Amino acid sequence: MAAPPIALTIAGSDSGGGAGIQADLKTFQHFRVFGTSVITAVTAQNTRGVAGWLAMPVSLIEAQFDAVVDDLRPAATKTGMLADASIVEAVVSGIRRRALSSLIVDPVMVAASGDPLLERDTVSALRELLVPLATLVTPNLAEAELLVGETVRDVDAMERAGRTLVARGATAALIKGGHLVGDAAIDVLVHGDRVRVFSHPRLETRHTHGTGCTLSSAIAAQLALGLELERAVELSIDWVHRAIASAPALGGGHGPLNHWSD
Repeated sequence: MAAPPIALTIAGSDSGGGAGIQADLKTFQHFRVFGTSVITAVTAQNTRGVAGWLAMPVSLIEAQFDAVVDDLRPAATKTGMLADASIVEAVVSGIRRRALSSLIVDPVMVAASGDPLLERDTVSALRELLVPLATLVTPNLAEAELLVGETVRDVDAMERAGRTLVARGATAALIKGGHLVGDAAIDVLVHGDRVRVFSHPRLETRHTHGTGCTLSSAIAAQLALGLELERAVELSIDWVHRAIASAPALGGGHGPLNHWSD
């Protein structure tokens, strides 16, 4: 049996299992990619909300990163919850120092419950240091607004935000429109000079916890498998839509997706 490709997630732990490191590793496994991890923070949360969280010491984050990359070099990497500016700086330094490629940046800022997952100084660090290294950055509407400093509430604004992020150094930007008003869930991909709009019927469900984490890790897995970026995005969006549609209805709040979905 040939060795599987390796993917790395650099993110926070979700004790409820629906998002963060847990969702990323489930997603990697689904796509038959070997998952490795660097845990940046530990959260106490479930489907109803975040009771608390604690960032890991930067020295331990750096030790995890070097231990993984020394022995299990990833074909693709994704970032999630990075908590504060010092963690962003450490992650950026490691990625540059080890020349990691195929980097998906999911700028996790707020949990599905609305609870914040970073310190205030983190947004500028993400924007100025990490976004320029990204093969793809995947903000939702609220995250895009923070990153570009403009209101993002329709498809035209999503395209403008994507172009701004590409102009700031990202190879591509996927602006996720799950919170747009309307019957369709629309995502806008800006890849260089190309723009592609993805549209799916909106699913009326509260089981969307971990959608962003799952999508970004699915794209990372597809890149690790050797797919080109736009095809990886297309397949991943389709799969996440099916995973939401078949969610197992767990918990009393925003429940997790179905990571077993075909």
